Amino acid sequence: MIVLETDRLLLRHFTPEDAPFILRLLNEPSFLHNIGDKGVRTLEQATGYLLEGPIRNYKALGFGVYLVALRESLEPIGMCGLLKRDQFEDVDIGYAFLPEFWSRGFAFEAAAAVLDFARRSLGFDKIIALVSPGNADSIRLLERLGFSFSRSARMTPDASDVSVYETLP
Repeated sequence: MIVLETDRLLLRHFTPEDAPFILRLLNEPSFLHNIGDKGVRTLEQATGYLLEGPIRNYKALGFGVYLVALRESLEPIGMCGLLKRDQFEDVDIGYAFLPEFWSRGFAFEAAAAVLDFARRSLGFDKIIALVSPGNADSIRLLERLGFSFSRSARMTPDASDVSVYETLP
C-alpha cells in the first residue's frame, strides 16, 4: 500500500517480501553504528522483524516505518516513518538509507513528507527524533527539517545516551 509520494520517491507499507532488503539495511555498518544491532542475520529473522515491527504497527497504530523506493524504478533505497516507543510520550521520526543513496536529498525528501503526513493526516503536533550524539549528518538533516535539540535520554538504563530533538508546529 502506497502511503506517500514525492517527486522522486514512493513510501509504502513493508510486506514480508521485503525481507531481503531489510536484512541488508539492518546489517549495514552505518545502521549498526548509528541505530543499533537488531540481531537480524537471516531472511527468517528479517521477516519476523517486519511482521513484529512495521507491519504490526500499521495495524495497531495506523502508522509505522515505511519502505522508501525510487519512484521511477521502485528500487528500495531505505526506510522512513514514525515510531511510538514506550519510553517517550511523543511519536518519533526514524529513517535509514543504503549508503549508495546518501547525499542526494532522499532522506530529507522522505522525512519532510512523513512530517507533513504526521501533522496533516494523523494530527500529531509534536514530533521528536532520537539520534546518536556523534551522528553529525543526521543532526544536520533534523535541523534542516526544523528540529531543535531538547535533551539527552537513554532508551534503556544500560544504554548510551541519545540526543532527543523535537519540533513543534
